[in-house]
Amino acid sequence: MLVLRPSSQRGGSDHGWLNSQFSFSFAEYYDPQHMGFSTLRVINEDIIQPSKGFDTHGHRDMEIISYVLEGNIGHKDSQGNVRTLPAGEFQLMSAGSGISHSEHNHSNTEVLKLLQIWIEPNVKGQAPGYQQQDFGQNEGLTHVISPNGINGTLHIKQDMHLHQLILTTNQQAELTSSLPNQYIQLVSGNLEVNGVEMSAGDGLKVTDEENLVLKSAGEKLVKALVFELP
Repeated sequence: MLVLRPSSQRGGSDHGWLNSQFSFSFAEYYDPQHMGFSTLRVINEDIIQPSKGFDTHGHRDMEIISYVLEGNIGHKDSQGNVRTLPAGEFQLMSAGSGISHSEHNHSNTEVLKLLQIWIEPNVKGQAPGYQQQDFGQNEGLTHVISPNGINGTLHIKQDMHLHQLILTTNQQAELTSSLPNQYIQLVSGNLEVNGVEMSAGDGLKVTDEENLVLKSAGEKLVKALVFELP
């Protein structure tokens, strides 16, 4: 079964320095029909104005992924990590027993656009951690996160996988998963998944599909995140 989550139906907020679109209930946006999907709890598309950002705050027992679409993140945390995260890179912060961090737009002139993603962990109270990596811009599916860190992927505390999808005109990719649920978040372009058409910003909940055929459905470059979930 495939259920489309149109971009136009997402929740949203505008604080001036921060404009956000919420795929699932978050902060002041509450919709009992959209509280998450499997262990995927949050997908926020955030646009942060120059020199602005999230001041130091804390988290516990959550796996937090950031995927930079435009600009650069300036990251600091209570583990002593001081990093810059440019467009195209992935950040995975395991909050574990507790971590404090700040995330700011590193530029004084350009906006920062990112996807903020929260995954519920399958273990709690463990030591916090930080990982960051550029997986390139290869066409097709690129494995970026796994439960055991195989093949250079980032290691997450959950039985799930995350893939980066990039397709040019008329290209397609296929995914066969042993996990029962998948979620696709389309960043750019137009995509067809097992006959369902998606536009930029759309999400797609997938259950009980043995194989996914992901086809470019337009002239624009397709970029998407593909989650395999328990």
